[in-house]
Amino acid sequence: MNIKLSTESALKLNSDLVVLGLFDEKNTKDTTYIELEKFMNKTISTYVLGKEKFKPKFLSSYTLPTLGQITTPKILIIGLGEKAKFNSDKARQAAMEIAKKIKSFKNVSIATIAFPDETANTENIQAITEGLILGEYSFDKYKSEKDTSTLKSININYPGADKKLKSGITKGEILAKATNFARNLSNEPAQYATPTKLAEIATNLPNIKTEIFDKSACKKMGMGAFLAVGQGSDQPPKFIHMTYQPNKKSVKKIAIIGKGITFDSGGYDIKPPSSMLNMKDDMSGAAAILAIMQALPELAPNIEVHGIIAACENMLNGSSYKPGDILTAKNGKTIEVDNTDAEGRLTLADALCFAEELNVDEIIDVATLTGACMVALGHFASGIMGNSDNLIEKIQKSAEKSGEAFWKLPIWDAHMDSLKSDIADMKNTGSRYAGASVAGAFLKNFIKSTKWVHLDVAGTAFLDKPYKGFIKGATGISVRTLLEYITC
Repeated sequence: MNIKLSTESALKLNSDLVVLGLFDEKNTKDTTYIELEKFMNKTISTYVLGKEKFKPKFLSSYTLPTLGQITTPKILIIGLGEKAKFNSDKARQAAMEIAKKIKSFKNVSIATIAFPDETANTENIQAITEGLILGEYSFDKYKSEKDTSTLKSININYPGADKKLKSGITKGEILAKATNFARNLSNEPAQYATPTKLAEIATNLPNIKTEIFDKSACKKMGMGAFLAVGQGSDQPPKFIHMTYQPNKKSVKKIAIIGKGITFDSGGYDIKPPSSMLNMKDDMSGAAAILAIMQALPELAPNIEVHGIIAACENMLNGSSYKPGDILTAKNGKTIEVDNTDAEGRLTLADALCFAEELNVDEIIDVATLTGACMVALGHFASGIMGNSDNLIEKIQKSAEKSGEAFWKLPIWDAHMDSLKSDIADMKNTGSRYAGASVAGAFLKNFIKSTKWVHLDVAGTAFLDKPYKGFIKGATGISVRTLLEYITC
């Protein structure tokens, strides 16, 4: 789908459909609305808004045939709700709804979207672009019948607007395509998205330097926690280190880490079948990191970024690690295995140690880590915690701009109490209460002094039903937020 900014009259464009965004208010003076009213004998105001009593509540819609009054065959009116409450996230959601509506129409090759003149700014145009691409998404790779949408191009129409606003389209396309890159990877079955496949994808990212460490190399580096998780699988573990180096001298160095459990059976503490069904998504953090690294050369931020993934499967065989085992992490700390289904934090422990040894300024990890976070926040928000309130606040601001919600959870010294072990430095699980924070407290043991933030996306990475324009399945959570943060 080709998206471009048009600054001329919407009626001069050769479109199969005009989408008119309207606020829920009287006496609008929007340019496109006034033009349509003029050429269609006030059909919108007298018939749609009058006789039909259509109210432009947020995401409400009305399809109006033009009956030859203008060259465009039909108009889709989309409600934008209250003007005072409209923001870039509302623009994104409206665009996602528009994309779905357009897909339902037959023979729409070119569409023109006209939102009120006053919404013409780079941030809104970026959000509209993101919404169109995210809303059009489907994962039909394994279906015999593919998506048959005929839509080829969309004009985002703001008559008389500054053409420099098209930079919003450029960035929006990069961020949305990166999000869909992550969605595709997380939606793939575990038979495809193996640790080896993730390593192959990382190796082939353009303009990214990639190192792949195999089991032997990880053993030499002392990654006893990571290797223990993967030892019950026939799929070999892969530790992936990607580097984006800016052309200019970097202003700072950051590391982003993604949990890369490509399938999680739970190990000897095996999951019930219903809980295992979607465990292909337990590498959603890794998918996000790959997507971000893929997008960075296009965005060209002046920041050195290290992408890290400890990829393996948590499977069950005679070689699997067992409850009661003692593991030694890369920093020398010992861990008593209290539950083999708390495996993600073990792989992250070694990844955090590796990241800190790179002497970066900040470390951010993304993980589908705890059911406790899912219980606390549902699919409405991800958990965010760490050792730097300032960094947490910056990421939350980027998330707000991206339409993603991150709710701050605490990490207190008391959370470590339930992780105490009689025979090792700590256990890998503790009390079922405050489980997300307890997991964060565990991870904190593998950070010495670097600013660090942990994102628990267990409830938001994969949807069991549509939400805010996203269809059932993977969401690509954190991709847009972290790209916004890195490029702000």
